[in-house]
Amino acid sequence: MTDKAKAAADTLVEDLAEGTLISHLIELRDRLLKMFGAIIVLFIVLVPFRGEIFTMVSEPLIDVLPEGQMIATDVASTFLTPVKMAFFTALFLAMPVVLYQLWAFIAPGLYKKEKNFAFPLLASSIVLFYLGIAFAYYIIFPLVFKFFVAEAPANVIAQTDIAKFLDFIITIVFAFGLAFEVPIATVLVVWTGLTTPAKLTSARPYVFLGAFVIGMFLTPPDFISQTLLAVPMYVLFELGIVMSKVFNIRKEEPEEEAAASE
Repeated sequence: MTDKAKAAADTLVEDLAEGTLISHLIELRDRLLKMFGAIIVLFIVLVPFRGEIFTMVSEPLIDVLPEGQMIATDVASTFLTPVKMAFFTALFLAMPVVLYQLWAFIAPGLYKKEKNFAFPLLASSIVLFYLGIAFAYYIIFPLVFKFFVAEAPANVIAQTDIAKFLDFIITIVFAFGLAFEVPIATVLVVWTGLTTPAKLTSARPYVFLGAFVIGMFLTPPDFISQTLLAVPMYVLFELGIVMSKVFNIRKEEPEEEAAASE
């Protein structure tokens, strides 16, 4: 091959690579626009019901407060806090769309076997995320709020500012939503070959300690919230080990059948 032909071939390869990169960036932009579009549409729909949403979400705290109501220490918080609540509700409701758009972006680069494996994980991650939110709302909130209000000194009336309440519950909901993804993360690290179920089993003591460390960073600075996050996280890790063994067996079965046929 002459130098001129080689240079032309190199130029063609560079042009193809550049075209592929640009097409991927355009597709990524379109996927991101769809994600934000879903969030914005849901937000617009929910804003008129911001008061009802805030009332529903705050019920676990209102039920245990002595006077049955919260306070607003900032002039604008009576409007801004319910609006923020509506936005975060839209964000959480749009999570299936967000995850699906991420899946649709990476799916073309996967083999058929990998797609058959990854799609159930995507569906499971969505279900687990909402289970984490439900666990936080129906189990954690009543326990934590009841404990904090009961521990108030005799000469102190527990009255929570609505803005502080929003910050607290968003942190807890986000933490539990992520924590319930532990089984999916466990399966993925085994599937990619970074570790094995046997190694994960031997690392149980470190994972148990790490769950409390993560709980310390993801939850407000109190031992109750940290423990209520760390214990389910460790239980979900054990579930992830079981799931990884099941998926690992299914992954090895075709290889064993191929070896037997040879």
